[in-house]
Amino acid sequence: MWAEVDLIDWAALRHNYGSAEDVPGLLRRCAGPDPDDAERAADDLLNHLFHQGGWICSAAPATLPFLLRLGATPGVPSRRTLLEIVSRLASEAVRVAEKWVDPGWPSAWERALPEVLVLLDAAEPEIRRAAADVIGSCRSPGELTLPALLRCWEAEDDPATRLDLVLALGRAVLQEPTGEHGPGVRALLRGLLDAPDAQIRLAAVHAIAPADPALPALQLGLLLEAVRDPSVEAWQHTSAVESGVQGVHHWTAALLTGPSPSFTLGLLEDHPDVEQRIGGLARAGGLLAQWRSPTTALLPRLVARLEDPSAEVRFRAAELLACLGSAASAHADEVAALIGDTGARATRKRETVAEAAVWALARMNDPRCVPGLFDAAAHPKSGFASNSAHYPSADWHHAVLPALHEVVGHLPDHSGLLLPMVCGRLDNATDDHVLSSYCQVLAGWGPAAGGAVPQLLGLLENDQTWTSAAKALAGIGRAGNEALGPLLARSAAGGADTELAAWAYWKVGGEPGPALEALGRTVAGRGFPRPALQMLADLGTHAAHHADRLRAMTSDPEPWNRVEAAHALWAVTGDTESSVPALMTAIRGLAEGEWLPVMLPAVRYLTRIGSAARPAAELVRGVPAHDERLRSSGGWRGFVQDESVRTAVRELLAACD
Repeated sequence: MWAEVDLIDWAALRHNYGSAEDVPGLLRRCAGPDPDDAERAADDLLNHLFHQGGWICSAAPATLPFLLRLGATPGVPSRRTLLEIVSRLASEAVRVAEKWVDPGWPSAWERALPEVLVLLDAAEPEIRRAAADVIGSCRSPGELTLPALLRCWEAEDDPATRLDLVLALGRAVLQEPTGEHGPGVRALLRGLLDAPDAQIRLAAVHAIAPADPALPALQLGLLLEAVRDPSVEAWQHTSAVESGVQGVHHWTAALLTGPSPSFTLGLLEDHPDVEQRIGGLARAGGLLAQWRSPTTALLPRLVARLEDPSAEVRFRAAELLACLGSAASAHADEVAALIGDTGARATRKRETVAEAAVWALARMNDPRCVPGLFDAAAHPKSGFASNSAHYPSADWHHAVLPALHEVVGHLPDHSGLLLPMVCGRLDNATDDHVLSSYCQVLAGWGPAAGGAVPQLLGLLENDQTWTSAAKALAGIGRAGNEALGPLLARSAAGGADTELAAWAYWKVGGEPGPALEALGRTVAGRGFPRPALQMLADLGTHAAHHADRLRAMTSDPEPWNRVEAAHALWAVTGDTESSVPALMTAIRGLAEGEWLPVMLPAVRYLTRIGSAARPAAELVRGVPAHDERLRSSGGWRGFVQDESVRTAVRELLAACD
């Protein structure tokens, strides 16, 4: 084998990290005597050949036969991982467009298939399972794979391997032509719906569902019985799934599309296994992250879990109520009862139930959250995130807490109570990011944050902190007019941030001249960066001499530039003929359920324009009734995005109606 490896010109082949020259060394390490090193080498091969998918690289066809030979060799410590690489590649070759598959892959796979089929007879159950998973992942016709799979099914007595074989049979029977065994396999799978083993019944539903999408909803009772049965742990030993309770819940829920809460309600029924109760809440989070309508049905079950014996369950229930925000505010008293709950999660941050309750009360705009926020601010190792974090939008839910400044930023109605805490955070900030974050909070609170002006004046004197302080003072506005002198001096001193100082000077009550002069220099040198467009909009008619260039930018191909230019054009000239159509281009997707972050400011700018934006209002009139959530982020942030844009659309409709 190694002689064959050395005959290949690996330097001419490519993988995800460039030249494939390192593949021979990795293959040799995979067969080496040190199990840990062999596994590391196999993981490196997986990363090199597959990484995150998207293509079949030129190194993959050349490596395939050696992966299979090592996978078939007893004593090779990394056999399972090597066969997992084969499964990933076989699946990806089916999933991606033909242009992303190396031309050598189809023939390499055709030569490799007989070796995969031989592995179904391996002595070790885990290798037989891996082989079944590989066969289920490939595109080879059923007439080539079904005979071997059926023969193994009839002889197999290992429970986990039988599950993998059912799934492989279901996938293989979809690959035409299926030959003489196709009808028999379909009948076999249907018959397994009545098998005595709950997990075999579950596997049969998964195997049949691609050809019969209506089946899972008709077999809801079967699905719930199987995923809530103790035998569900068998899936952890399979190759196709390898999931615990939560993974099987998620995998099975994917069979049931749409907003129906029936499956999730079944998972939320009481269960003696804490993992089952956690899994039920995880699935509830995934459903609520996608759809609004299940809220009414699921809310009582979430509230009931606030009294669960498990701290993890109580945390997740409170965190989901926080995500629902005002929709759950009728249950604020039940949440407030957890303020003293010191039960902690088994995570690195050790977030407590009490912290989740504080976050939930904040989202409900309930002042009972304030003492808890002071406590969190006094403990630098609280469970609240240290920095803002963003998670991808997905059909599962990330149960995490926001950063403390993000919680506080949601509470402008309680700014008077919270201002001492924010000022304390400014005093004790250990890095610029924390200080900047709390200055953003003050800017968002506006004139209500006037009590922080003396502290911000001190920050203006420091070259490291003055920009954050200037932005906060600009947001506070005329209540910060004690800063006029220092800001004017900064604007006259020159430097990279002259326009920021001049703009803040204008916002706290100064004259527009310095800002116009500074922005003029910026525009002449760098065009219109987005912050400059926002500052010009604040200057209003004073910046009217920029109208022609702003009007030209309403056709800018970059959506953010187009939106900010359209708003600035309207603010400085009152022109709606150019600005409204430009803003409408950014929100057209809202009517079809598309959501991009640029849409929120576009809707808000249209609301400021008022009745002249009526065409835009008609475009999005159906958005508040849209059931699917409008979001680009996962976790709590997706819920907030959805609320924010719906609120903005309702305000636009009111302004135009």
